[in-house]
Amino acid sequence: MKALNKETAVKTQRPERIIQFGEGNFLRAFVDWIIYNMNEKTDFNSSVVVVQPIEKGMVDMLNAQDCLYHVNLQGLDKGQVVNSLTKIDVISRALNPYSQNDEFMKLAEQPEMRFVISNTTEAGITFDPACKLDDAPASSYPGKLTQLLYHRYKTFNGDKSKGLIIFPCELIFLNGHKLKETIYQYIELWNLGEDFKQWFEEACGVYATLVDRIVPGFPRKDIAAIKEKLQYDDNLVVQAEIFHLWVIEAPQEIAKEFPADKAGLNVLFVPSEAPYHERKVTLLNGPHTVLSPVAYLSGINIVREACEHEVVGKYIHKVMFDELMETLNLPKEELKKFAEDVLERFNNPFVDHQVTSIMLNSFPKYETRDLPGLKVYLERKGELPKGLVLGLAAIITYYKGGVRADDAKIVPNDAPEIMNLLKELWATGCTQKVAEGVLAAESIWGENLNNIPGLTVAVKADLDSIQEKGMLETVKGIL
Repeated sequence: MKALNKETAVKTQRPERIIQFGEGNFLRAFVDWIIYNMNEKTDFNSSVVVVQPIEKGMVDMLNAQDCLYHVNLQGLDKGQVVNSLTKIDVISRALNPYSQNDEFMKLAEQPEMRFVISNTTEAGITFDPACKLDDAPASSYPGKLTQLLYHRYKTFNGDKSKGLIIFPCELIFLNGHKLKETIYQYIELWNLGEDFKQWFEEACGVYATLVDRIVPGFPRKDIAAIKEKLQYDDNLVVQAEIFHLWVIEAPQEIAKEFPADKAGLNVLFVPSEAPYHERKVTLLNGPHTVLSPVAYLSGINIVREACEHEVVGKYIHKVMFDELMETLNLPKEELKKFAEDVLERFNNPFVDHQVTSIMLNSFPKYETRDLPGLKVYLERKGELPKGLVLGLAAIITYYKGGVRADDAKIVPNDAPEIMNLLKELWATGCTQKVAEGVLAAESIWGENLNNIPGLTVAVKADLDSIQEKGMLETVKGIL
């Protein structure tokens, strides 16, 4: 078996036009895979310089393989099982700014540089007032980026054509807005002047993005078989699902510079990211939150098995297509396509997604993912959505604890105050008190949900039915 490097495998040389903060599994299986496809299918012709955002990371491992690695895509594509391996060769080199700060700063001097892409975790986009301009480097990611931008501004004497296009991929809503605000804070803290601020505003663009692809990461259990198949000793293989979506809130002239759509990729340039954020939270996270307790209390442990189940599968379909989809404002066909993609992702034969792993902090999840849909549905249809109401009753029942019919333990996990409240309410032995008490918990909901017409009665009825007939019979009753 060969080592994987540029001596043993083909590696195309391309101009360095992208600086990427982050070397983790997600960026390598999502962004770098997208850039690989753009290089293959369009005239994008760009390579990536990876910058390690924190002191300890993986750049040494990357450089040991000349930044070559494989992406293993697994899942269903229009019903067909796919399990592919693709060699990604877009990263030219990887830097650690903590030990190579001069090389890091010199990236700003390369005239062809055009894009900055990052994923430094949700905690990465933060303002640290302890950072100084002459730190080598600044500790925060926005601090490092501001140092780089200021050095570029000075190198090219404020030339507007040398601005950078910045796409943060951190999983926070309106990540671009947050990053831009933080850069302004550094401009002020370091007194970088009005001229630089104006150059940043006019020459650079920081755009909010939404990313979506499940990336399980390094395939520990399959790695021996994968290496055997490749005949390369690749220690950076990264596994991901087939589905990918990148929504970028930017004007069409930016889309022309980043022609992902021409490569047939699911990358959308849109005026506002908000409806797509809402679509993902509602049609992917929303069903996850309610299917988990319903499935678990029906004796089902894995998301895929829940989708395949003759009763619970119909329940999931009802919640997605008949209830939650009715509350969104994007075109129907677009929503239907997205929901079908979500179901295909839930059905991925390569991923055993435990429903109990989704059950962590279910009440706050229901509040952000399902409650808005419940209210809009009631407003639009004049009645409560039965599936979403049952989902709430299932969560409440799950939080009672105890054991399932097959003796599997029910172990809820949430904030101590929520756990204590449920314990006290269930100790009364009265489902009316349980329903009223949970719905009245303003610490969870920010309001008293007993004020929603009919909700208390409906939740109590579902709780009673689950206690008396069991979960599966209760689900059949609402189908």
